Amino acid sequence: MLVPIWRSVLCSLWICALILEFGHCQRDAEEPKTTSGKKPKAPKAKLGKETKKGPRAVVAKAKVKATAPAQTLLTQVLKKGRFQRVGDTLTVRAGDALELRCKGTPVQWSVPPYLEEDNEGRLRTVQHQRYGTLSLVNSTGADTGEYTCYPMYCEETDCRKEYDKAVKVFVFFADPQELFVPSSNYYEVIQLRTNWPTRLPCQVTSPGAAVSLHREFPPAEVPVDGAEITFSTRGGFTIHRPRPQHAGSLYCVASLGNLRQASTKYMLIYVNYPMAVPAPAIEASSSSLTAGDNLRVSCTVVGETEVAIDITWEYPGQQIGRPLYTQEIRTPVAGGPGARQKIQSVLLVDEVREVDHGTYTCTAENLQGAKSTSTTVQVVAKAKLKKKPQ
Repeated sequence: MLVPIWRSVLCSLWICALILEFGHCQRDAEEPKTTSGKKPKAPKAKLGKETKKGPRAVVAKAKVKATAPAQTLLTQVLKKGRFQRVGDTLTVRAGDALELRCKGTPVQWSVPPYLEEDNEGRLRTVQHQRYGTLSLVNSTGADTGEYTCYPMYCEETDCRKEYDKAVKVFVFFADPQELFVPSSNYYEVIQLRTNWPTRLPCQVTSPGAAVSLHREFPPAEVPVDGAEITFSTRGGFTIHRPRPQHAGSLYCVASLGNLRQASTKYMLIYVNYPMAVPAPAIEASSSSLTAGDNLRVSCTVVGETEVAIDITWEYPGQQIGRPLYTQEIRTPVAGGPGARQKIQSVLLVDEVREVDHGTYTCTAENLQGAKSTSTTVQVVAKAKLKKKPQ
């Protein structure tokens, strides 16, 4: 009797185990798993209007990529992998290396003219995946100037500079022995143009240098009032409204500590520069003449007094070597701003022939440029007189 009872007990235990295991699996299937003892979050219901045509279509908004400010695009690479944002200016000790990093794929660099002409292998630019680098070693005071990074916009193989996104920094390479950027010229000739700012580029290598302007003959310091004449450490002296009294031989003097140096000398020549390109007006004494008549073609230009204007002619008779006969008349013009004058050039053609038929052109030219105007003249042959019958 014991054997059936033992078997009955084992069967009961086995059935219970199956029931427990089945119930545990069923609960696992019904209840979501949780982690760290946290209860699962209920899914949020999606809100949206529905119409007879079905759910409303959801239009994804285009993502607008934020553009970083221009100054954040250019950084200076320091030692030990450190980076520093650069501002409008940067000062580096002459002899030290300079490394700049500019974001963009690709970018293009612009450097001072001295480095573009001859950098002796000291300058190197490299384009990486997301940025470009510019490195300069064995720097000198002559490397002082503006360094610019231009992001490039490319379509396939065609690339162009994005000038509106360019990042610029003016780098001073401070040299305790050279206060001015060296120049190979002892004298530099500069034109002083009427109502046109003129710059004397006595560029210093250190922004801390004190600079003054001097006249060679007679020796004197030129006053810098900040209005008529201004000074900038990045550009030198600027004469905003040149006058004849500004002409002559001038130079700059820089002082820093116990060092005092003079710059290249600038020979300033005053030129009464025109305000605009001349506008000539042409007029012929007649648009149709008979062979044998005399022709006068006048070209008139109004411009500033003491401003040189050249008037030249093109006429049909040039093709056969017909000589040019002209008269020039200058008369002052009253009224209006400034002193003005009228210049009139008259082309004279005596006893016109068929070869004088065609287009007459006068060209007026000054320092600003040239402009031409034309007129056409017709020459009609004389009618032959018929002989009376005898």
